[in-house]
Amino acid sequence: MVKRDGLLQRCSSLVVMGYSRCCVYPVNLEEAIIIRELTTNEQEINRVMEIWKESTIQAHSFIAKEYWLQNYTVVKENYIPMSKTYLYLESNEIKGFISIVDGQFIGALFVAVNCQGKGIGRKLLDHVKGIYDCLTLAVYKDNEQAVSFYQKNEFVLKQEQLDKETNHVEYRMSFEK
Repeated sequence: MVKRDGLLQRCSSLVVMGYSRCCVYPVNLEEAIIIRELTTNEQEINRVMEIWKESTIQAHSFIAKEYWLQNYTVVKENYIPMSKTYLYLESNEIKGFISIVDGQFIGALFVAVNCQGKGIGRKLLDHVKGIYDCLTLAVYKDNEQAVSFYQKNEFVLKQEQLDKETNHVEYRMSFEK
């Protein structure tokens, strides 16, 4: 990483910044974009959960809001701690995250509602594609925007199944290098 005229000029590999894996994208230093692992900091976890709640309710309007609210604690206390979660930060503010379970399953990929459509999800996905050789996920068939996003990012439909908890069809998709 080289600083010239207040800009980060090059980042050809992961940069260590007090975290085990961290990538800095070339931008103005005051608006640095960083992807790094989630820490055990309660403020970070709360922000991740805020993004999860708002984004999941919006993306899954075909499922009752109460279902997601009832699962909030399970996600926070069980799924987030058992996942390797990568944060997308811009100007030191968390704008999105992706969680990997068991070394290959994308358990969550969410971007703050007011930040969607700006390439954050793609950058998070590209980040984990650079780390993992194989990735799998489940996405609701009715979430057409997400299905299209994953297909554009080289994920292939492998299986269709019924989610018994929500009674909605979900696709199992995968990516391999």
